[in-house]
Amino acid sequence: MTTDPTGALSDLDPSEPLPGVIRVETHSRAQSTPMIVDRVRSVYPHDQIYGEFCTVHGYVDAPPRELFEWLCDTRSLEEWTYSTRDLRQTETAELWVGTDRLNTDTAIYVRTIADPGAMTVDYHCAWDQPDHLWMIYLMRVVDAQLVLNRPGSVVLWTNCRHPFYDRNPFPDTVPAGREEWVGDLWDMFAAGHQIELDNLTAIAEHRHRIGLPLTPEWMTS
Repeated sequence: MTTDPTGALSDLDPSEPLPGVIRVETHSRAQSTPMIVDRVRSVYPHDQIYGEFCTVHGYVDAPPRELFEWLCDTRSLEEWTYSTRDLRQTETAELWVGTDRLNTDTAIYVRTIADPGAMTVDYHCAWDQPDHLWMIYLMRVVDAQLVLNRPGSVVLWTNCRHPFYDRNPFPDTVPAGREEWVGDLWDMFAAGHQIELDNLTAIAEHRHRIGLPLTPEWMTS
């Protein structure tokens, strides 16, 4: 492998390529093509796709900035999620608490962190307790004109499999009688989140189609 002494990877020893790094300098087209083909399958094991990360994405026929502003309001979760309801502000700034109706008496705490420049909306959440919001929903709104050459929005949504999904570190906060933990549902996250993204899409597109603002009046009054 030849390396420009002032360019890419110039800080590494060119005689010892990094294991697992495949670049045109180390693997010819003839060498890399069968490696790529070997990774393309008609059927993929569920755990291989959704073991550590769960990502759903889709197109929304509604203006990206308006969509972002709607999602920035934590209360929008009451509209497009399947089960987050009854959100109200706590005494802590920017912290909300509601009910996750997947289970009886399950409180869900939410803090929304948004970046207007990148149009990212991250929901930091946790069941049962507000002190460690470890369950984080990472969302980004992209102008579809940039990536699909048409008006509208693209929404990207990813969850990472935090270790707490596998073990609840706050057992003392669990309401009496509840046996299910949120991590028990991980294998259904992709399907469940796709339903919620479909909800988001249907609501936003309907409001846009009939001329209503995407953020409803009850959120702004």
